[in-house]
Amino acid sequence: MKTWALIAVLALGTVLMKTLGPVLAGGRQPPAGLTRVIALIAPALISALIVAGTFTLGQRLIIDARAAGLAVGAIALWFRVPAVLAMLFAVIVCALLRFAA
Repeated sequence: MKTWALIAVLALGTVLMKTLGPVLAGGRQPPAGLTRVIALIAPALISALIVAGTFTLGQRLIIDARAAGLAVGAIALWFRVPAVLAMLFAVIVCALLRFAA
């Protein structure tokens, strides 16, 4: 439940920042360095949530079928497989490993 609350708070904060930012800035553009950092926040946040969801169970670090599925999906994306197929490969590997266990 805490994870979903965190996701909701972060999503709301993102919407507020994107909405209020231009209003508070008065139409001025932020410095180029800040714009690059802002562009990297969303992918970093999504990556952190994926890693936390894959490698943790409560307060413990755990490596299970989810990690293998994530690895297969990442490798598929590395080879420029379409995202939907990469996700399908990851799901299949994860399901097969869970079924075998």
